[in-house]
Amino acid sequence: MIRKDEGKCLKQTIGNLGESLARNYFEKKGYAILQTNWRIRHLEIDIIASKNEVLHIIEVKTQKKSTAGFPEENVTRKKMKNLMVAADHYQMIDKRWKALQFDVLSIILGQPEHEFLLIEDVYL
Repeated sequence: MIRKDEGKCLKQTIGNLGESLARNYFEKKGYAILQTNWRIRHLEIDIIASKNEVLHIIEVKTQKKSTAGFPEENVTRKKMKNLMVAADHYQMIDKRWKALQFDVLSIILGQPEHEFLLIEDVYL
């Protein structure tokens, strides 16, 4: 039987692995990683990156292959609203960005390879 704190630890470990894979994924695609796990109050942006003069606010969702459903299904309307608020705060600090885009990177951990799905320009 898995204790509640063990389940939380496993979820955090999977999340950390996903964010590491995501950084590599975006760097290989020519993105410049500006920030990871950027926080303002209770809000967090997993990855802030830039490419072609566009600021990318990226939510990373990761799960094991055996889990039902798809990781991107866990990006709720509330999460997107929180990302938008956090992005507004970030743009107050770094005012050089005229173009902004919200993206979701879905990662399914698998053997032998992981599956990546990039959903670009996400809006409510």
